[in-house]
Amino acid sequence: MTRPDYTFTSESVSEGHPDKVCDRISDAVLDAFLAEEPTARVACETFATTNRVVIGGEVGLSDQATLSRYMEAIPDIARACIKDIGYEQDKFHHETVEITNLLHEQSAHIAQGVTGERGDEGAGDQGIMFGYATDETPDLMPAPIQYSHAILRRLAEVRKSGAEPTLGPDAKSQLSVRYENGKPVGVTSIVLSTQHLDENMTSDDVRAVVEPYIRETLPEGWISAGTKWWVNPTGKFVIGGPDGDAGLTGRKIIVDTYGGAAPHGGGAFSGKDPTKVDRSAAYAARYLAKNVVAAGMAERCTIQLSYAIGVARPLSIYADTHGTGEVAPEVIERAVAQVMDLTPRGIRTHLDLNRPIYQRTAAYGHFGRAPEADGGFSWERTDLVDALKAAV
Repeated sequence: MTRPDYTFTSESVSEGHPDKVCDRISDAVLDAFLAEEPTARVACETFATTNRVVIGGEVGLSDQATLSRYMEAIPDIARACIKDIGYEQDKFHHETVEITNLLHEQSAHIAQGVTGERGDEGAGDQGIMFGYATDETPDLMPAPIQYSHAILRRLAEVRKSGAEPTLGPDAKSQLSVRYENGKPVGVTSIVLSTQHLDENMTSDDVRAVVEPYIRETLPEGWISAGTKWWVNPTGKFVIGGPDGDAGLTGRKIIVDTYGGAAPHGGGAFSGKDPTKVDRSAAYAARYLAKNVVAAGMAERCTIQLSYAIGVARPLSIYADTHGTGEVAPEVIERAVAQVMDLTPRGIRTHLDLNRPIYQRTAAYGHFGRAPEADGGFSWERTDLVDALKAAV
């Protein structure tokens, strides 16, 4: 069990970070295909650098003519993402960036494994997936990552609204959170690096812009006289995004999940349709862990699922309540299997994942977000509480 008093640090990156630009494009491509056909198969990867975006991977639709038409639309999808993020730099501009589309039809052998010889849909790949929840925040997320995300979301809001026109799209945040008796009580250090459009701004100037938004985002009393601030510690940050550093889909998996406070199975999410258990089973594991904590069965819960390509049912289910459980882990393992069909088809049906809801997940975390009316973030619901209680 984790000792009661400690400091833990997590980081987040903004939607304008080079890797997140790529995640956004990959998920936008996925959404476009799912909007056309809910059973579309997509595994899209994006690479971005100065004046260049390269999109590759596999896609599959039932109609070849429709697939060809959507292939032609890929550059426009990418440009729309870059424009919405806010890039209009000389060397990375939504109107002038060169976009290369190398997407091709999905491998028949992979498709065969997913469909399954007996007609029962198998997992799209082997792998292990983790879900986690903790009662230390209202969203049942670890505080360091949740508030790191919140700071960057707030800065993006004021940048896009025009309230803070000097801020650029590329940014990173990092919080070191102090715990007492296992609960977060304050911040020992705040790191914020943000692109700025005025070359004459100093680190102090940038801090004057961002500090009020950071203070309003963090819980009252968390910032003290002893909190250390590091705002643009290297000085100027004018060249940002893929012009400053190359980006790649799937390179921020810890930012996407729990900020290092819980295990990650290794697979990235963005650009993958929900037959890929890297994505859908990780969502299911978070959903189950969150409902376990919401049901009062534990203060903290980790759920692990494992799969083999072409095999429908999980090979194993593991629960860990980290010494905080009111219910034995083996009882939780049996209960979660009882209340939810954990085959790929069962997960997609239960969470209604065959819809274009993924572009919004590409920045500020896949977890700890509010469920949305159109089915977005359905894995954040706590509607299994009663069923879990009945199952134990």
